[in-house]
Parts: sequence; C-alpha cells; structure tokens
Amino acid sequence: MSTLLGAAGWLSANPGIFAGALLDHLLLSVAGLGIGVAIALPLGVAVARLPRVAEAAIGFAGVLRTLPSLAVLAALLPLLGVGFTPSVVALAITAVPPVLVNTIIGLNTADPAARGAARALGMGPLRSAVEVDLPLAAPLVFAGLRIAAVQVVSAAALATFIGGGGLGDLVTQGLALLDTGRMLVGAVAIAALALLAEAAFGWLERRAARYREAPA
Repeated sequence: MSTLLGAAGWLSANPGIFAGALLDHLLLSVAGLGIGVAIALPLGVAVARLPRVAEAAIGFAGVLRTLPSLAVLAALLPLLGVGFTPSVVALAITAVPPVLVNTIIGLNTADPAARGAARALGMGPLRSAVEVDLPLAAPLVFAGLRIAAVQVVSAAALATFIGGGGLGDLVTQGLALLDTGRMLVGAVAIAALALLAEAAFGWLERRAARYREAPA
C-alpha cells in the first residue's frame, strides 16, 4: 500500500514529467510501428505470390524476431548514435516480422475462388492482391498488427538506454534513485499502454473478421 501511495504521490507532484515521458513514448511507438508497417505490408503483398521469395522473407522475419530489442539498439549505436532516430529504427525492425509473416500467410490462404474470379475479370496479380486478397486476409493482417503494436510499445521502454526517452526513463531513474514511486508509475504506464494497444488492435481484428464473414 505504501508503494502505491508513493506512486500516486509522485504522479501528483510531477504531472509534467509524466506527461512528457508519456508523449515521448507514444511518439516512439507510433513512429516505429508506422515505419515498420509501411515496410512490411507492401513487401508482404509484393512477395506473397512468389513462393521461394515468400519463404525467404518469412525466414528472414524469423531471424529478426529472434534478435533481442536491446541488442538491436546496441548494434545501431555505431551507425546512428543515440537519441530518437535509432530508437525508432530499432522499433521499426521489431514491428516488421509479425506484419510481414501474417500478410504473406493471409494472402496465400485467401479464398481461391475469389482469386479466380478476379483473374476472370482481368485483374493483374498486384491489383488482385490489393483489391481482393488483402481484404480477405485482413483478420490475419490485423493479428500481425496487434502483435507488432504490443511488442513495439513494450520495447519502446528500452529506448531510455540510448537516450530515446519515453516511459523507460521513469523506470531507470526510479531504479537509480531508489524512487519506487517514480519507477512504479513508469512500469504501470508501459503495461497499460501495451494492454490498450492489444485491446484496440484486437477490436480491429474482430471487426475485420466479421466483415470477412458477412454475406455479400
């Protein structure tokens, strides 16, 4: 109870510090996720119909998925230095694998009859993928987005180690200063953002699934 009271006291005494850390965390997460999706989604659409390339892309995504976020941050230090930019690049790398893999799998498991109808209407492979396959694959794509969003929001806490800011600053400062109130506020806020991302993209995933199942 005393720890909770300490966290509440710290938050009431430092609302500006908390708001700044929260804003930095949101900017890091949105930028990293946005760039990752902008890379992974078109790439998944482009390679889904090329079996060997798609298999290689999934394998590459698996390799990226095994890399610890902190190791990625450390590897970027000699190239990009410290601060916001390398943190966003690392988060974008974190976001790519789930979106890329789910996009490829979703497109390859789309209804063959729908793809056949698209070809009969004279649609090319790319147009068919965007206008027919991608809407059918939407539930799996949104599942990949949900996984990526939660991973990015959680990994953004590590940006503090290379000066990227965010809620991770409150956790590391709390540990360094033995300030459990500050540390708890940062940790709870990170967990709450991850749960919020999970809920938001889970809702979108369910909406996409209902849209797919709705009669024409």
